[in-house]
Amino acid sequence: MIQVKTVKSRSDLRKFIAFPNRLFKDVSSYIPALNFDEINLLTDKNPALEHCSRELYLAYKDGKIVGRVAAIINRTVNEHWAKKAVRFGWFDFIEDYDVFNALLEKVKEYGRAHEMTEIEGPFGFTDMDKECWAIDNFDARQNTSTLYNPEYYIRFIEKAGYEIKCKWQQYSMQANQPVPEKVARLNKLIMEKYHLRLVKVKRRKDIYPYAWQFFHAINESFKDLYDFVPMTEKEIGVYIKEYIPFVNLDFVQFVIDENDKLVAFGLSIPDLTKAYKKANGHLFPFGWFHILKALKHFDTIDLLLNGVLPDWQKRGVHSIYYSDMNEAAIKYGVHTAFTNPQIIGNEAVKIWETQYHTVPLMQRAVFAKSI
Repeated sequence: MIQVKTVKSRSDLRKFIAFPNRLFKDVSSYIPALNFDEINLLTDKNPALEHCSRELYLAYKDGKIVGRVAAIINRTVNEHWAKKAVRFGWFDFIEDYDVFNALLEKVKEYGRAHEMTEIEGPFGFTDMDKECWAIDNFDARQNTSTLYNPEYYIRFIEKAGYEIKCKWQQYSMQANQPVPEKVARLNKLIMEKYHLRLVKVKRRKDIYPYAWQFFHAINESFKDLYDFVPMTEKEIGVYIKEYIPFVNLDFVQFVIDENDKLVAFGLSIPDLTKAYKKANGHLFPFGWFHILKALKHFDTIDLLLNGVLPDWQKRGVHSIYYSDMNEAAIKYGVHTAFTNPQIIGNEAVKIWETQYHTVPLMQRAVFAKSI
């Protein structure tokens, strides 16, 4: 018999966070999240809870934990997109359809109790959290910011009658391929025509004057993408603290106009997947050492965040910061770059398909169903 219980205590929360690490301990492509980050997301420390509500559940079978799920209602998303959706996230379970179904039923119950009419996911609280499941190439390399899921997740969600609402594509690419001459010429022409310049920061503290502009630019750049809503000032403050320590300054690109206003941005980080794997969720006693080492010695990068403000899109500005990333990769001996999931059809993705040789890594999707 399957029992689904609400997470109520600190002990329950630790079990909730630890479950996928046990479930996927033998899966080489699974990357454990840091427990510290998960606690900050799932407790009242998360500023998103000012406009979100949530409930966490654990599934038990024969006295053992066999699954987990978070039920989330993001009121800002629902208001912005004129819908009544409850989200499922942090959704992991053994290969047992009854466990899968019991957990989703709890999410539906939570949604109905709050007058929701639709269930969708996997999502986090905001678009900066992990979202969307792989629907092919399940064993492909993961980023520290992406969700791992085995094939049976997709088999079960389709069996339950859920439909794909949006698709993403991830790519890998040879990071140290020479910048095409035609691209370099085009970039120069674009910068001269529009009076743009590429800012290269020399000290970490020099990032901060642009950091708030950076996240406000994300708000503007992504506002028309599926289910996106602008980050609040509190959320931006948290993300600045979260990302800046991991940044290598040579992989930060800010394109600004003649008035020093940010018009485009690129942010990449060293590959931390092996370090996170070794840490296995724990910063102490040795997790911090593995992460610090990975930040200094790396030959792979994750293209974490990039975008162009709406008024500057379709002018080729993406190419300016991609080319500079390319040159930084050559400087550091980085041989491979991995993109974060990119919504299929998004204008920013087209440069990968037209100006650089890329390899599709995996497609991802979110699913939805009426309740």
